[in-house]
Amino acid sequence: MSAPTNPTQPDVPVADGAVAARTVSAGPASADVSVAVASAASPSPGPAPGRDRPARTRRPPERQRGPITVRRGLVEGSTTDQHLLDTRGPADWVHADPWRVLRIQSEFVEGFGLLAELPRAVTVFGSARVPVEDPDYALGERLGGALVRAGYAVITGGGPGAMEAVNRGAQEAGGLSVGLGIELPFEQRLNDWVDLGVTFRYFFVRKTMFVKYAEAFVILPGGLGTLDELFEALTLVQTRRVTRFPVVLMGSRYWAGLLDWLRTTVAGAGRILPTDLDLVTLTDDVDEAVQIIVNSHRLGNDQPGSEAGRPGGEPA
Repeated sequence: MSAPTNPTQPDVPVADGAVAARTVSAGPASADVSVAVASAASPSPGPAPGRDRPARTRRPPERQRGPITVRRGLVEGSTTDQHLLDTRGPADWVHADPWRVLRIQSEFVEGFGLLAELPRAVTVFGSARVPVEDPDYALGERLGGALVRAGYAVITGGGPGAMEAVNRGAQEAGGLSVGLGIELPFEQRLNDWVDLGVTFRYFFVRKTMFVKYAEAFVILPGGLGTLDELFEALTLVQTRRVTRFPVVLMGSRYWAGLLDWLRTTVAGAGRILPTDLDLVTLTDDVDEAVQIIVNSHRLGNDQPGSEAGRPGGEPA
């Protein structure tokens, strides 16, 4: 007679991934034998990293801002259109760098559009602090008129003093008088002798226009701003950013000391080459200054495919 068997034990709930087992008694003299129902009870290794990984069941918050995708904590509760149309929001964003980039771009577009069809022109720099009775004012008037009679428009910073004198001389001679103003902490408007004018916020945009649309620089006696423009012009010529671009200093008594310092101290110390001083011409004669510019332009036209005074080597 066979020994009675114990009833089968119920399945024991187990955690996910574990193995359920059933124990059966073979008799009083036999040990309990564990019969695996599925597989061994030891945990099996998970999937290899990056392979057979279960898909994420819940996507994180996501928002598209134009071409940019942001997720999780970077998602804002409003759209760009809502920001645009909501007049109650803060206005400090207009002072942020991305907005400044657009403003800078708009200044370049405005300047290029205004000056693109400008005829041959010469940029003249000089002090804003020259009174009408000063001899340098009369010098500026004569220079502006002589440039117009030679076939050039004149470009100045559009301010008072020597700049006004040049614009006045050009306009009274029947030529085109251009003024490129700059926003300053103190009020300064374009002078009354400017026919075509634009005021910039950024100095570097204004400087680009001075160079791009001129075929020469003439420097009248001036202060720090004039010196800045003089040395930038010389640097551009020295580094061949512009070619066949004459730089003329007017007023030997005023500029002689600076040229002597450059020659003895700066070139003497080897900081520039002595030949770098050949990039600038010093004169007191308006007719000589204009002739230097005319000759440079003729030299450029004699070379096929050249454009005198325009920036050299830049892409179209």
